[in-house]
Amino acid sequence: MFPDKYELVRKDYYDYYHRNHEIAKLYDGIKELLFDLKKSGVILGIFTGKGRTSSLITLNFLGIRELFDMIVTGDDVNNHKPSPEGIIKFIETFKLKPVEVLMVGDAPSDIKAAKEAGVKIASVVWDSYSANEVRKLNKETVFETVEELRNFICGEKAVKKVL
Repeated sequence: MFPDKYELVRKDYYDYYHRNHEIAKLYDGIKELLFDLKKSGVILGIFTGKGRTSSLITLNFLGIRELFDMIVTGDDVNNHKPSPEGIIKFIETFKLKPVEVLMVGDAPSDIKAAKEAGVKIASVVWDSYSANEVRKLNKETVFETVEELRNFICGEKAVKKVL
């Protein structure tokens, strides 16, 4: 919209975005879950449609950026979700098998991308804008609370450690 002032407008936008970020909040228990997973050696990644700059502003504001081993944003892929491109980048970067990966998401596009990539999906609906559609697409692993998700992930991990 402002080709002759692109850099100035871009800077103003991100300055505003940064200054007014107090509305971004983590749900109770998420930060602790991430810390626990990281401490136990789980590789953590993000695949978001947000751009890189806005994603990093949010992650820094929330104090969780350093917990992630890989951040794939909308700027890093040619094809956005429901394309599995970001998931595939994660799998290839860490030399994982799809069966070793669990995607946690709150949108139909997350479910579609996970299925296409061949990874497991944990759908969270505690604040999903499309909870009903999520429930239709994923009938097996849908979580209403952070505690339910924690129990699922930690139970999965515990079983893998025992085996």
